[in-house]
Amino acid sequence: MAKKRNIKVLVSKVGLDGHARGAKVVSSLLKEAGMEVIYLGMFHMPENIVKAAMDEDVDVIGLSYLSGEHLIFTPKIVEEMRKHKLDDVLLIAGGTFPAEDIPTMEEMGIDKIFRAGSLTDDFVQYIKDNVKKR
Repeated sequence: MAKKRNIKVLVSKVGLDGHARGAKVVSSLLKEAGMEVIYLGMFHMPENIVKAAMDEDVDVIGLSYLSGEHLIFTPKIVEEMRKHKLDDVLLIAGGTFPAEDIPTMEEMGIDKIFRAGSLTDDFVQYIKDNVKKR
């Protein structure tokens, strides 16, 4: 019988955002929840993030935004994911951004957005409930 693997999540900061504390905390919480986490760190561009997601065969890409670049980088990441046919990879984002930007980000292709202060149980359960079963 084939062994079921843990959910694999790639977490990355995007662009010039140099504030990584939240992404590191989320990475630790996801590990504690039994997920395998690949933390890319800071200063990554959409192409690098999507390439790493393909190389690591992840189930989820988690983007951390704090610098106000979410409306610039989100469509580029979604475009890269579509180009490489990553339709089965869940795309989530977290961080600090205006509530009024959430509908725009969802229209761009983010599956779910968790603003700063979201409860751990909420994002862990969302991932578990929405990752495509392989």
